Amino acid sequence: MTSDHPAMTRRLLLRTAAVIGTLATARVLLSPDDDAPGPGPGPQTRARPPAAAPPDAHRLPPLAGETSRSGPGASPPHAGVAFTVPARAGRIALTFDDGPDPRYTPEILEVLRRHDTRATFFVVGECAVEFPDLLHFIAEEGHAVGNHTWTHPQLTTLPLGRVRAELGRTSALIEEVLGTAPAIARAPYGDWDQPSLDICNDLGMSPVGWSVDSRDWTCPGSETIAGTVLDELRPGAIVLSHDGGGDRVETVQALDRYLPQLLDKGFRPGRITP
Repeated sequence: MTSDHPAMTRRLLLRTAAVIGTLATARVLLSPDDDAPGPGPGPQTRARPPAAAPPDAHRLPPLAGETSRSGPGASPPHAGVAFTVPARAGRIALTFDDGPDPRYTPEILEVLRRHDTRATFFVVGECAVEFPDLLHFIAEEGHAVGNHTWTHPQLTTLPLGRVRAELGRTSALIEEVLGTAPAIARAPYGDWDQPSLDICNDLGMSPVGWSVDSRDWTCPGSETIAGTVLDELRPGAIVLSHDGGGDRVETVQALDRYLPQLLDKGFRPGRITP
């Protein structure tokens, strides 16, 4: 597939000087305290759930019994987890977690741009602080930016102070870089509990889950990923995919395969708003 990745790289370099002051401010605001996560490893060595978690728990199922409280004209926060969006006119939501990534995020943006499609990116703070210009590119192209914590931990295993730090630190960074705090958040592995939901609500964000898991994180091949999305897609669906956290070549290829097909079927992807 074609890509304007080199052009985007040049734009990234040009913008770097402009964001140095912003990042300096963000790092002061986000200096870890006794209860906040430390700088953490880089994007490729990001913390994962405890070793005791079963191997197939990389993506935990959405919490049973939670329903969406979002709707037209509503304002955040909404304490209930949204697993769908309003299904009118074939609306769906494509979402991408674990970025931004300097290779795969621009490639995904290029596919979305080519098909005039908007999506939602749930970003990890320790990745976003390394690549703030990618946050600008995401927002400038009309996509939504959501909070996916600072180091991608399983929130339900953490003390409440750490939960607040993971979410709050990431929101502060996004606000410093983009000028607006995120209104939505997704828990790593989709694993919310009532205390973490309360903290999300306190920080002014609405929690978001998903209804279609592309399972791109299992790297089953781009054709399989595309088939999963197309087979499970229904009006109102929120589709889970990833632009970071590993090798996402198959994700990019799958998106390029299934996006024109779902558009032909009458689905209309849009960004998630509370």
